[in-house]
Amino acid sequence: MNPKILILGPPGAGKGTQSERLADEFGVEHVTTGDALRANKEMDISDMDLEYDTPGEYMDQGDLVPDVVVDAMVEEALSDLDGFVLDGYPRNGDQAAALREMTDLDVVLVLDVPEDELVERLTGRRVCEDCGANYHVEFNPPAEEGVCDKCGGDLYQREDDNEESVRNRLSVYHENTEPVLELYEDHDGYVEIDGDQTPDEVWDDVRSAVESNA
Repeated sequence: MNPKILILGPPGAGKGTQSERLADEFGVEHVTTGDALRANKEMDISDMDLEYDTPGEYMDQGDLVPDVVVDAMVEEALSDLDGFVLDGYPRNGDQAAALREMTDLDVVLVLDVPEDELVERLTGRRVCEDCGANYHVEFNPPAEEGVCDKCGGDLYQREDDNEESVRNRLSVYHENTEPVLELYEDHDGYVEIDGDQTPDEVWDDVRSAVESNA
């Protein structure tokens, strides 16, 4: 079985954690928008008649990469895969329309988590400045406070993980990305998952949904 899975949900819902488990369990590739952007920074987009000729130039300037470029990069990332779990795309209706042209999805998973829980999860996140490993002060603390279990590096709170930034990110999600969910509600493999459970309980529901629909 090589399922084609789309996983949706707000920041902090656990998409990354569940995507990694899906990739391991079903032997498919975990594709994120960030990975696609980094892998294709030097992609030639000069024929698109845009401000820059490569995605990397937008990224270096701190500008948003245009939808048409992100679409092309995701299409490239998916083009030679039999199965995948797609995480972080589409973020709006135009991207959803582009994805529909690229591939047929087997399963659309939506992780549903209350907003206050999302804020608690995101503001408690700590990241290793050396290896990038993620921890949480309450749910997944390191053995020694402030020190990475994996490499011994220092842990820090990302600037965008303070409460004001987190609530702003959630507001952007509600405005731009939440409407995308409605576009998939008629999909035969659409399944809403209660993300306000332990990671293992969420995983049980996620795995069952894929096995039932793929």
